[in-house]
Amino acid sequence: MPLSVKCGNSGHLTFTEGQLKALFKEHDVNGDGRLSKEEIKKAFQQLGSRSPGWRVRRSLHHADTNGDGSIGVDELDELVKYVGAFGYNIK
Repeated sequence: MPLSVKCGNSGHLTFTEGQLKALFKEHDVNGDGRLSKEEIKKAFQQLGSRSPGWRVRRSLHHADTNGDGSIGVDELDELVKYVGAFGYNIK
């Protein structure tokens, strides 16, 4: 299912759910299978978010299902749902 993501002033880019998951996984710089707040922030910066720190807090609220303060690979589906439902426009 393609997602049309509004990226700051750069317009819309279209991603599949798999592409968004891959984008977030790329930001797991230490390879621990978890996205820290800083790693998530850098992913949202790459997506063109005007408020990446706020996006991190909201994404953790919606996607951090076990409450450990990070997003694991098992929680990426929830993170992608957040990006589509609350963070950006979907077409």
